[in-house]
Amino acid sequence: MNLPITLASDQKTPPDWRQTLPLPLLEAGLLLTWSSGFIGARFSIDYAPALLVVFWRCVVVTLLLFPFVAKSLRRTPLAVLLKNAGIGLLAMAGYLAGVTQGIALGVPAGLAALFADLLPMGMALLAAVVLGQRLGWQIWIGLSIGLAGVMLVTHGALAWGHAPLWAYGLPLLGMLSLAVATLWQKHLPASAAMGLLPNLWLQCCVSSVVFAVVEGAQGSLEPIPGAGFALSVLWTVGLSTLGGYGLYWICLRRATATRVASVLYLSPPITMLWAWAMFDEPLSWQMASGMAVSGVGIWLVVRAEARQARSPVACSKH
Repeated sequence: MNLPITLASDQKTPPDWRQTLPLPLLEAGLLLTWSSGFIGARFSIDYAPALLVVFWRCVVVTLLLFPFVAKSLRRTPLAVLLKNAGIGLLAMAGYLAGVTQGIALGVPAGLAALFADLLPMGMALLAAVVLGQRLGWQIWIGLSIGLAGVMLVTHGALAWGHAPLWAYGLPLLGMLSLAVATLWQKHLPASAAMGLLPNLWLQCCVSSVVFAVVEGAQGSLEPIPGAGFALSVLWTVGLSTLGGYGLYWICLRRATATRVASVLYLSPPITMLWAWAMFDEPLSWQMASGMAVSGVGIWLVVRAEARQARSPVACSKH
């Protein structure tokens, strides 16, 4: 009896789960986990300085992931490590430091969040001015409608605080830092790309050094004994870092930078749903209507990008 022979080439590699999951499902997870970062900051401020929590958040992720990424890191060329470390400094240290330090200096949280939510517009402007990318007018309209929805949601939380005038630029700089990191990551050649976990480890490792210097200059880096501090760190490690940043980079590999950033327009209303569930903060029809307006803007962006992606194919057929 002849037994069937299975060749190695006939054995199909199981597909990566990140490629099999529908993109909208990944984006829903991104919204849930990304918005958890604002809730974590709100919760932790009663127990510790904001940057101390962020420092230990990065340290814990670095320690947790190291056994899983050590072998991959040893095989990665130094030039690739340096490029991805630069992206991590901008995406994590630059963004988080800008937003949290602005709030610490007296910029109202609602205003700081609004500046951070300008990410889609900031990214589109950078892509157009610096990279020379042409975005269709439908995309610009969608981005503008999405921003209008964000302003409608956050209108009740906006106030002009008593911070020094220059401090209001910190959340904007943080937003621009993440925008630059996103575009840099998106345009990296395949030879400079890293796996998701090694990339997250590297980002947290280099960011922990920055936060150690900044927070260490202001006070002690020792963890604060107590359940509140521990819960704050664990919340931001699991949801905001591994979940939020992890899904952000996964979605960025599956879609355009403009689409991924525009989806984050729904972050403010999702954050307010978190606050309602955890802190019993009230909801309003204004929030619901703003969420609906942002949803329309995101739909216009997604639709316009899909049409723009099909147009070269359509032209080549004629």
